[in-house]
Amino acid sequence: MSAVLVALLIPFFGTALGSAFVFFMKRDMPILVQKILLGFASGVMVAASVWSLLIPSLESGEGPKAVIPAVIGLLGGFAFLLLIDYITPHIHATGSREGPRSHLSRTTMLALAVTIHNFPEGMAVGVAIAGALSSEFSMAGALALSLGIAIQNIPEGAIISMPLRAAGNSRMRAFTIGSLSGIVEPFGGALVLAIASLATTLMPYLLSFAAGAMLYVVIEELVPEASQGEHSNIATIGFALGFALMMVLDVVMG
Repeated sequence: MSAVLVALLIPFFGTALGSAFVFFMKRDMPILVQKILLGFASGVMVAASVWSLLIPSLESGEGPKAVIPAVIGLLGGFAFLLLIDYITPHIHATGSREGPRSHLSRTTMLALAVTIHNFPEGMAVGVAIAGALSSEFSMAGALALSLGIAIQNIPEGAIISMPLRAAGNSRMRAFTIGSLSGIVEPFGGALVLAIASLATTLMPYLLSFAAGAMLYVVIEELVPEASQGEHSNIATIGFALGFALMMVLDVVMG
């Protein structure tokens, strides 16, 4: 049980650690640092989606039919995030706004955006833990995914807290909002654990659903922002490093 609790909480601590950068950095995060962090986060999430979620989803079935739950869940994850982004106020890390309620304050929109994307990440951890508890794969693999998402959350927390500081908020307020944006992750994980315990046959769908949700965040958010403007090659290097690190963590710990 202690391993389950640790796996649920690690991503939140990653967000809090990243948000704490606001105490040590200037009001504006250098664009070069942003590109590195965005690229690194993208690599971690893509590798986690493939090795820790999609492959176990495929391996949980037998024969060609094993691909059906994986495809349905993957597309469902994409559709779920697409729907949420459409109906909910949304703001990119760079500050541009989208959504039908743009009259909301920048701080509120930023907090909503991060919370939206942190929830499916928490679900992904919950799915991995549920898989470990049902012997689909090891608890070490679930911890590897949790650690990988925590690593991804470090730059995300910094990218959230620094613009809030630049907008005139105090360092403590920026840190608090950035940290609280990750508190939803343990709840997302716990919710999936409860669902999975009631219907273990849903596990392949849940694994691929979490993968789809995470890949949506990468494609919609992280990659476009990392590739815009200068230093895009640095973001590509960061992607490679993040992907390689998460792959190693999954293989060594899984």
